[in-house]
Amino acid sequence: MVTEDAAGRRARTLRAESALTSLLDGPESTDRLRRVLEQALVFAGATLAAVYTPGEDGDLLCLVESAGVPRAVYGLRDSYPSSGGSPPADARRSGRPVFLGPEELAACAESRRAPQRDFHLAVLPAPGDDGRACLLAVTEDPGGFDDEDRKCLELIADAIVCPAPAVASEGGELGSDAFSLAMDTGRIEIGDEILELFGISRTDFDGKVETLLGLTVPEDLPSLMSLFEAGHMSLGDRELEFRVLRPSGPPRWLRLRGRMLPGGEGRPARLMGTVDDASTLRSDVTDVARVQRLAAALAMAGTVRDVSQAVVSALRAPLRADRIALAELENERLVVTVLDPPEPESWPELWRLEWRSEWPEAPVRAMPTLATALREGRAQIWPADTVLEPALADVGPGGLAVLPLPAAGRMAGACLIGWDAPHHFGPDERALLTASAGLAGQALTRAHALDAEHELVGMLQRQLLPRRLPELSGATAVARYLPSTAGLELGGDWYDVIPLPDNHVALVIGDVQGHSAPAATLMGQMRTALRAYAVEGHPPDVVVAHANRLLMDLETDLFATCTYIDLDMEEGTAWCVRAGHLPPVLRHPDGTTDIAEAGGGPPLGVLAQADFPMSPLRLSPGTLVALTTDGLVESTEADIDEGMDRFAHELAVSDPAHLGLVADALLGGARRSDDVALLLLRYDGMATQPLRETWTVWRVPEAARHARRFTRRTLRVWGVPQDTLDTVLLVVSELVTNALVHTDGQVRLDLTLVGRRLRVSVADASPRTPAKPTNIGWAATGGRGILLVEAVSAAWGTVPVSGGKQVWSEIALDG
Repeated sequence: MVTEDAAGRRARTLRAESALTSLLDGPESTDRLRRVLEQALVFAGATLAAVYTPGEDGDLLCLVESAGVPRAVYGLRDSYPSSGGSPPADARRSGRPVFLGPEELAACAESRRAPQRDFHLAVLPAPGDDGRACLLAVTEDPGGFDDEDRKCLELIADAIVCPAPAVASEGGELGSDAFSLAMDTGRIEIGDEILELFGISRTDFDGKVETLLGLTVPEDLPSLMSLFEAGHMSLGDRELEFRVLRPSGPPRWLRLRGRMLPGGEGRPARLMGTVDDASTLRSDVTDVARVQRLAAALAMAGTVRDVSQAVVSALRAPLRADRIALAELENERLVVTVLDPPEPESWPELWRLEWRSEWPEAPVRAMPTLATALREGRAQIWPADTVLEPALADVGPGGLAVLPLPAAGRMAGACLIGWDAPHHFGPDERALLTASAGLAGQALTRAHALDAEHELVGMLQRQLLPRRLPELSGATAVARYLPSTAGLELGGDWYDVIPLPDNHVALVIGDVQGHSAPAATLMGQMRTALRAYAVEGHPPDVVVAHANRLLMDLETDLFATCTYIDLDMEEGTAWCVRAGHLPPVLRHPDGTTDIAEAGGGPPLGVLAQADFPMSPLRLSPGTLVALTTDGLVESTEADIDEGMDRFAHELAVSDPAHLGLVADALLGGARRSDDVALLLLRYDGMATQPLRETWTVWRVPEAARHARRFTRRTLRVWGVPQDTLDTVLLVVSELVTNALVHTDGQVRLDLTLVGRRLRVSVADASPRTPAKPTNIGWAATGGRGILLVEAVSAAWGTVPVSGGKQVWSEIALDG
């Protein structure tokens, strides 16, 4: 475990003091307060820092600026009553800092609206603002703010000076870059500079906010509209960038900063703020909005891969880096979760030697410079021509940045950023890297724990599904299952491939209602039941009807849907039965696709006396059959018909020669709010068509002799050698005699020749399996027949068939 030592903590306080002095001595800027707050993220380990000051009437402490994770993550408010019992009000009245842990926060009703996660809260008066303001900071470190963190927060509180409002009070004159929006009418007062940025003259502007919104890029409207919803200011107290269309050229980036002023006594609530040209404020690399975007993305990231992709998206483009890697630290090894670019040839030779299937693992001891950076726990930046070990030097020959990712008192991992051309590291760029590292480390730790829980859920789910699919003669099948990432509950989707006698195969896919342990349990029961009914030899509609009656008898509140296909591998024909489930999609050899018009019955478990009609399907060699569940084709943005059309199109453009790649591509756009099952089968046709003959055995004294004569005549036509013929006749005689002596009803003899293997099957109406005797004396009159069959057969056995059984024997032909 790599931790920060005492000397490092003391140096951190000195660095914070130096950074604040540089900010305060620098030129006045509109974002100075924001940049002061960012130092709490960098030096105090905070995930959120905010400033509250009294409102116009003094009754409320209002949020005026914040940096870091959106405050909605912690349930913090826009304002608190000055006379209330909230931590900001207590700190301002007493003039002393307030530090609260999760237990104290749970008992403080005004501190947060809806508990979402454990955190520590600090509130310090800001004496530098005449005691009017207070600094609020949040950390998710289980130990809270340590002594050095608190010293850094005190320095930051001393540096806080709230700027004068950029907009005039109600009834006053607006600044040229300011606006004032009445939330009840949508009328907006706006400065001349803003109108110029939108490309509208004063005479052409009608005073309606809708006019301005109509000039924005459509993709940016949702985030912008959220500012204009009364009472919704999740982003209103922080800057927001958006684009406006221009008559020529690319859209122009604008930056809006504003806050909501509450109404009262006949005055409407107003949104007041400023709008500036984003390109004139500062360069992309030092844009704090990128840290805000990263914080928002990490707050929503659910998996380690999501965290890694958010970091790559936030840093590589603005830093103009040539490569970036993010890795977790596990037992002194770096387990890389994202490499961008992902191609192995873009990375050093050591990384390629350490390649493991998809991503590499590199021992920290192989890179001493990196180990030192992790041990010190602070960002390290090496310019071009710095002498480093080859594993690091080749990552960034023009400059290398290594960001340790701290979380919960340890190092969760590291982020490596490299440049090929010589790169100059400015102070703002260093601040961006350090702030991003703190946010990413904590998000990575949360996501790793969530990934582990999801893996456990996925493992339990996969135990209820087939471990592997059977090898099929004349077809290839692959399946995929993706558990939902929206929660940690088990899903109810399943699939199955069931080999049946006479070169038939059953394809099953289904979905049990809900996501819970009972749903997963019921899914296992339904999969087992369908397999048992199918193996018994029932036709498809009877198999599904039996499963429906079973589910009704279980008296559960859940229902299930399924699609069942019985495919004849010899003829290329199939029967399809649907029980409230999606129809199969067929991709024909010429690349066209059809959504099969298969009639269906109700879901299983809804009606006790339900009909499940069978629909015929015709498959030519090269046809691909695709079955899936609604999690792949249904979403909030598109209905299920649109999803099925998209699924069919993606299937049409795929290459059926590689079913695994086809399945992965189809799942590439799957929404993970629901679990997904996918089953693909490519029908190739049987290379060798089996030869078949059937004989109905009549219950007459010479029945066994008639069966042998039929067998001899058939095998001679098929060209079976004479020495094998005698063995087959012995097996036929014994199996037919056993069926006639020990059972009642019809007896049927089936002969099947596939390649150099002959199968003899005798079916009767008794479900009892023939018992092989364990001990036969010399005086015994029976029991030797099954022992003879076992001795001369390559394999033998029994299977249930339509209320009875079938005893079979396979004999290998000589030659």
